[in-house]
Amino acid sequence: MDNSWMTLGKTPRDRLSQQYIDGVNSFLTFAMTVVDRSGKILCPCIDCLNCYQQHAHIVQSHLLHRGIMQDYTKWYYHGEPRELNEHIGDEEMSDNDHLDGIDALVEDRIRGEPRDTTQQDEEVRNFDKMFSDSKHELYPGCTDYTLLKFVIEMLNVKVTTNLSNKGLDMILDLLSKIYRKENENLDKGPACQTPRYKDNRTGGKKIAQKVLRYFPLTPRLRRLYMSRKRVEDMRWYIEKRVNDGILRHPANSQEWKEFDLKHHEFALEPRNVRLGMATDGFNHFGNMNYNYSMWPVILIPYNLPPWLIMKEPYFMMSLLIPGPNQPGNELDVLLRPLVDELKELWEEGAHTYDASCGMHFQMRAALLWTIHDYPGFGNVFGWRTKGYHACYTCNDEPYSETLESKIGYTNHRAYLPMDHPWRRSCSFNGKIEKRMRSLELPVEKINEQFDRMPNIILGKDLNNKKKRPIIGGPNWSKKSILYKLPYWRNKKLKHNIDVMHVKKNISESIFRTLLGIEGKNKDTDKARKDLKNMGIRSVLHLQERSDGSFDKSRAFFSLYPEEMDGFYEFLKSVKYPDGYAANISRFLGTLKRYVSNRARLEGSIAEAYILKECITFSSLYLDGAETVHNRRERNADCGEYGQGLTIFSQTARPTGSRQNDVGMSRELRDIAQWYLLYNCPELEPYLDCRNGQKGQRHS
Repeated sequence: MDNSWMTLGKTPRDRLSQQYIDGVNSFLTFAMTVVDRSGKILCPCIDCLNCYQQHAHIVQSHLLHRGIMQDYTKWYYHGEPRELNEHIGDEEMSDNDHLDGIDALVEDRIRGEPRDTTQQDEEVRNFDKMFSDSKHELYPGCTDYTLLKFVIEMLNVKVTTNLSNKGLDMILDLLSKIYRKENENLDKGPACQTPRYKDNRTGGKKIAQKVLRYFPLTPRLRRLYMSRKRVEDMRWYIEKRVNDGILRHPANSQEWKEFDLKHHEFALEPRNVRLGMATDGFNHFGNMNYNYSMWPVILIPYNLPPWLIMKEPYFMMSLLIPGPNQPGNELDVLLRPLVDELKELWEEGAHTYDASCGMHFQMRAALLWTIHDYPGFGNVFGWRTKGYHACYTCNDEPYSETLESKIGYTNHRAYLPMDHPWRRSCSFNGKIEKRMRSLELPVEKINEQFDRMPNIILGKDLNNKKKRPIIGGPNWSKKSILYKLPYWRNKKLKHNIDVMHVKKNISESIFRTLLGIEGKNKDTDKARKDLKNMGIRSVLHLQERSDGSFDKSRAFFSLYPEEMDGFYEFLKSVKYPDGYAANISRFLGTLKRYVSNRARLEGSIAEAYILKECITFSSLYLDGAETVHNRRERNADCGEYGQGLTIFSQTARPTGSRQNDVGMSRELRDIAQWYLLYNCPELEPYLDCRNGQKGQRHS
């Protein structure tokens, strides 16, 4: 299409030429094929910049009096199709390897968009706007910044420094002085008939009772593949993972391998995504006397290497479930948007661009398991986590008994190996344990229990404000909505109890008991009475006095003051690598800090999270600026720099005396060599050459 007339739009004199006038008229004739319902089109004059819709005669006037955008040579906003070859060869890709910064971001985004533009018109217009902004000068004569680069760097400053919205507005104001589904229409809940909106007798805008914020998953998974900065990492588990039988990555797990065997077609495409789902409640108000439980649902892509999987930039918040009360069994109602999208990603997939090869493929995704604490397990899975049947592994044969003030689970030694010394000890319940139980609960047994359960309608029950009763033996309160996923029913491992929660709770109980913290340790009078009733550990029994009171002797495990001081000094000396523990809990802490308006908790978090996710992705392409991807860790190891290859150039603080001649087994040497070969960039050309030679010999 001839657009040479556009260059005449630079000066008022040339805009009066017949060639320019004819060009404007031909442009309007072409653009009228994409008018909106009101008969308007985007105006590409130097003031409107394709941001404002105008009637055709106004667009004509603007173009004749003001001129047309000189960089708008492809009329994407007005119906001109893109000329991007879908089958980009390796040669063409290598021509663009020099691209970096904002140009690389825009190219990755454009190449990554779906080819079915008839169904993606709005998305395509957004991409075109970004492309235009990446070429548009921030102000006339500016060579260092385009409009898009300036916006991204300003947002990066906001996120990195936790700058408030008002602070950013004040900075921009200063700079401006220097530079220039189906139930969507219902008014009541379909099951509980609860009004959807609050009573607003004064009129005006309707205010919802609750707002469930859902962040679609598919676009974020696509971004991981369309970005040349991350696409290689998404295949790390299949191309560079050490497979020596040691569990270093979820791909080494038995569950992952069994899933691949059952779903062979899914496993054949290594770019298909495996996901984990984590959820937990938190109270933004902390220790204040105010109960409020907000539940984010987080997805984790397991295709990434282990040093990226549990990093905050790759935690994808999918749902933000509002408070003030925890969702309980009604969690399934709120998980429905996510389950629907996961089901679609499994059955149909999503057309996705792979920046590493320049080709499109149909990306599918599967949820491998969930992660939560034990009460969260009850909310997600539907197993009641209190009472005599609280142990899910024991199922319908519980090892529980009544104690003085609680239910105790005292016979779990049956799960230990038969030669374990604790089986022969009588210190637990006064008996030797000879029974043998398996920790693996058969999937068939669970499915049989579910098949006998009656159907229930999830949602609020206006006639019964109490907890949902047991509806299926032995201890089921519901059947999880995750069973709507086609592959979920026959999975062996569906749920994981978060190790951090278990260790934290057990460790706190042990520490408090050792330190004798009043009111928070487990060495209580009732616990001592239980020991006497069970006939074990007589040295800890309470001794009754003549007046009927009891004497509580000092426990052998209690620490003396000098021992406590030594314990405190030890805790003070312990140092961990940055991000070593509690990644999910740290992420929840980040969400807490997003709250800028305590009257709008979820809204504050959602707004800040979306901004953080956008700038985190875009900042991959920022050169010469500190971002979350390149800033030093909080506990940076300011030790010695290694010399030579990149893999040895990281800083390290040596410990102990150096030994040059260290014995190493053949197995460890092979593992070290394998790791070096597949994780050192300098060796990649040699590996590619060797693989090419091997391929030629086989052919």
